Amino acid sequence: MIENVELQWLLSFQAVYEHLSFKRAAEQLQLPTSNVSRHVALLEQQLNLRLLERTTRKMVATSAGKQLYHSIRPLTQAMDDALEEVSMHGESLSGHLKLIMPDLPFMAEIMADFCLQHPQIQLSCDTQLNPAEGLLDGFDLVLRFGRGPLEDSGWIAKELIRWPSCVVATPQLVQQHGYPCSLEALSKAPCITTLSILQGMPWRFKGDQKLQVRSAFKVNSGQMAKAAVRKGLGFAILPRHAWPG
Repeated sequence: MIENVELQWLLSFQAVYEHLSFKRAAEQLQLPTSNVSRHVALLEQQLNLRLLERTTRKMVATSAGKQLYHSIRPLTQAMDDALEEVSMHGESLSGHLKLIMPDLPFMAEIMADFCLQHPQIQLSCDTQLNPAEGLLDGFDLVLRFGRGPLEDSGWIAKELIRWPSCVVATPQLVQQHGYPCSLEALSKAPCITTLSILQGMPWRFKGDQKLQVRSAFKVNSGQMAKAAVRKGLGFAILPRHAWPG
């Protein structure tokens, strides 16, 4: 007989029995009330007996309805528990993830959301802008920020995203040193560069143009570079989305 009964009929009957209301059962199941009513009617028709007595004032379960409910309730609960367990463990990510990535605010937000979505992940994260290849033993993934092509390396690398960058400075610094209308003019202005990636040199521009700049402030932190620009310590190249911010 079970092959002639749909699971949704039983779930609709179970919800109506618990609420003694087609409307409230439909709200719980997120189905139209007409669908729930039809499911119960089809189940009664298939069993050839009355499960619920309906009047204009109230609804009560028949003895057959009570017997059916108490028989199927443990079965539907066991099925629900089994499906929940499979959904939590079957396809979810788990284990110890060891990661190196730049210390950037938006990446921090992404990693926090990732761990929130996958609570079985244990994260160990080291923040470096330009990690040395020889110090990567034991890490599963390295997210590296660079400018220009990747130098010869034993890494298996894939470009994830490319950000357009621009030269930024405070109005006060521009007033003091003038607006650099050419690369030659920029080469004579104080600049903020990276410490390790290509030792901050050269700056690269469209058309494969390269420029050696003067720098007394070298850091491996975008946040430190941004703070230094705001203090008027020099010109810097920053991703467009990071300035202003």
